[in-house]
Amino acid sequence: MARVRLVDIAQKVGVSTKTVSNVVNGTGWVGENVRAQVLAAIDELGYRPNLAARQLRSGSSGLLGLCVPNLQEPYFAEFASELVDAAQVRRLTVLVTQSKGDRAVELDMLDGTSLPALDGLVFSPLAVTPDDVRSRRSTVPLVLIGEHGETLASDTVCHVGPDNAAAAEHATRYLLESGRRRIAAIGLQTHVADTAVRRFEGYRRALATAGVELDPDLLIEVERYNRAEGSQAIERLIARGVPFDGVFCFTDTLAFGALHTLGMHGIAVPDDVMLVGYDNIDESRFTVPPLTTVDSGVSKACSLILDVLAGTNEIPTDGRITVPHELVVR
Repeated sequence: MARVRLVDIAQKVGVSTKTVSNVVNGTGWVGENVRAQVLAAIDELGYRPNLAARQLRSGSSGLLGLCVPNLQEPYFAEFASELVDAAQVRRLTVLVTQSKGDRAVELDMLDGTSLPALDGLVFSPLAVTPDDVRSRRSTVPLVLIGEHGETLASDTVCHVGPDNAAAAEHATRYLLESGRRRIAAIGLQTHVADTAVRRFEGYRRALATAGVELDPDLLIEVERYNRAEGSQAIERLIARGVPFDGVFCFTDTLAFGALHTLGMHGIAVPDDVMLVGYDNIDESRFTVPPLTTVDSGVSKACSLILDVLAGTNEIPTDGRITVPHELVVR
């Protein structure tokens, strides 16, 4: 089957090839009615832009890279979906990969030696250092996400994301304002700890502001952020014999496991124990009861990331663009 060309789209719609080009490349002014007709014809005829030709003409490939630690984690899967959707509106394609926190893989991503020509890279690192970022050889624009990424931000490399400590403080304050005083925190870590450090800091601040003493017996470390660890954390709390009437989980997946095990022990949520998660992944709407959780503003973050990569949003002097969070009460 012959490749569909711009001229084929133009003939079908009855407009100039230049008008079709403007729609495809997001340049020039095109009326909404004509734009809709061109897009419909593109879908109907199955037109696909020649990326190699586009790059030769404009120096742009229309390709972005996204590297996250683990696509099996619901948060990163949903983030990838949001970024792909936002990029498609701008006629960009996102190539998605995962590092598993492997330092060699992350360094390769930074240097871009094994990557196709990209217009930008969105990167959630776990293992690289500030020196690695400063000495990267690649000239591809880079935006960092994730808590460890925030520690690598500078006046030349931007991080986009929520204020994790403030969001965790908000979640814990909600439990306190609901009358809870024995609030457990599930999600502390001793290894890859940037997420844990910031969310624990917010938890600690909320307790201190309310005049509630921090009880080490209510702090539960986990190896990973998943359902099994959340479930085991509740078992450990119960085994310690310490009373608790609230739980702040550092991720929704931890909260899902906690919710399951609380129910298995006949502990009613929220009557006996109130539970709050973090991430507002889609599944949180469908637990029983639905989970109160922190929405970290993924949709807004993706839009800001694309603006930074396009050069339409300046990088602050500290390299940090903060996305507003929201506590979703259910």
